[in-house]
Amino acid sequence: MFIFLGGDPSHLSPDAQQAHMQKWFDWVEKLTAEKRYVGGEALLPGGKTVTGPKKVVTDGPFAESKEVVAGYFVVLAKNLNEAVEMAKECPDYVLNGIVEVREVMKFDNM
Repeated sequence: MFIFLGGDPSHLSPDAQQAHMQKWFDWVEKLTAEKRYVGGEALLPGGKTVTGPKKVVTDGPFAESKEVVAGYFVVLAKNLNEAVEMAKECPDYVLNGIVEVREVMKFDNM
């Protein structure tokens, strides 16, 4: 799984934002053609955070944080190293974006 953090294009001109989005579409198309893209979504800014045993609800995370999760992909890879190589093609690095690459644990009995 790729978890995308930061990489906010809002400071770009509308044309630059559109060009940047096209890079994302091209990347998804490439992963799909390689039969590696399973799915993914962008996440809307904001939301709520629930914490602690008392289940305290607060506003956030907020879009201005570099640690805000912007979205995710589920991809197919032979191993973590192969997934890391795939993640190196993410378009958001030019915007100081971060990709966290994680293995998904499957539970067969569910």
